[in-house]
Amino acid sequence: MIPVSPVIPGTDLPETVYAKDQPEYSPLPVYRFDDGTVVSRWRCSFWERVRILWSGDVWLWQKTFNRPLQPVVIEASRPTFEQPSESR
Repeated sequence: MIPVSPVIPGTDLPETVYAKDQPEYSPLPVYRFDDGTVVSRWRCSFWERVRILWSGDVWLWQKTFNRPLQPVVIEASRPTFEQPSESR
């Protein structure tokens, strides 16, 4: 899977890119809410879709660096939220 931008199609949300200048990581385009919530969008390749259809499994790896685990949500449907009134 690769990160896809724009984060939420059809909206004009300002994008933040995590790890933009960190060559050891892949850049991750996200939308960051004022409360710290971050949304990223991922697109599966054809064969990844077949594999998920066949197995029903999606694996999530998180680097915690031995810190407490952050809450995570993985969804297959497009998130809905109100667009902020201020631009970042």
